[in-house]
Formats: sequence, C-alpha cells, structure tokens
Amino acid sequence: MDHAIRFSTCAEGALRHEVPVPPERLPGVSGRDLLAAWEAAREAAAAQAWGAPRAISFRRADGAVTELVIADEDARCWAAAVDGTVGLDSLHGIALCFRLLALIEVMATAPWARGLFTISHDGAEIHPALVAAAARIPLAPDARFDHAALRAMLAGALPGAI
Repeated sequence: MDHAIRFSTCAEGALRHEVPVPPERLPGVSGRDLLAAWEAAREAAAAQAWGAPRAISFRRADGAVTELVIADEDARCWAAAVDGTVGLDSLHGIALCFRLLALIEVMATAPWARGLFTISHDGAEIHPALVAAAARIPLAPDARFDHAALRAMLAGALPGAI
C-alpha cells in the first residue's frame, strides 16, 4: 500500500492533505514527540502563528473518504506547529498532529482528566500516564480519542486516580 501523503489546495484556499489510511489506522507516536509537539504548539500560539486552514481526507480500505477540516484558529496554529517541526507529509506527522489535537480536546472537555494536568503561564505539566496513553491509544474514526477507552486505559495505569 502506498503510504504517501498527497497535497493540493482546495478551491477555498485551504491546504488539502490526502491520507491513504483512516484515522484509526494511524500509528502511535512517542510520548517525547507528543510533548515536543505540545511545546511547539505553545510557542506558535504565543507568536500568534495561526497557520492556514487545512482539509485532511482519510481514505478507507473500501474507498470511502472521511474529510476533517481544521478551520479553528487555535487548531490551525497547532497543526502548523506540527507541520513546521516534523512535517505533515508522513503518517507519523499526521498521527502526531491528530493525537495533539485529541489530547487538547480531552484536556478541555473531560472532567475526569482534570487531575492529570496543570496549565499555567509558564507552561503545562501533563501526567506521564496521560502522555503515554495519548501517544499510543488508537484514534477513533473521527480522529479523536474515545474518551471511555482512554479513561479505562488510564484507570488501569493509575488505579484510584480518575
């Protein structure tokens, strides 16, 4: 199978990334890479480097396509930070980008995760178990984390903590 990421520009001017696998088949990444992406995204946000809108098309084995659009200003910034550091021209880069976005979404919306990180003006402290889980748990078909599966994985690693 060809794992090359193809690029084009949409009629609206967004960058299009055509990914030959669905989100749930993207590889895991290292926790170190995920934390480095977090830092790059934080620095890009501080510099207000918002980045371009992107359309990511994931192709399934049956030929169906799932398209996700990164239009939110913050998400564009984070995607551009990953693109500027490791690139979005490989499955690894795409996986890293969507794992970063999924981690941020969990931290913003999952009350059970709040004890696993702190964010201050000086940066973030993210529990190593959360980083490790976010680096390896499969993404869902919508390129997010399945909150219940992530919570179960963390409950096994941190009994009584969540």
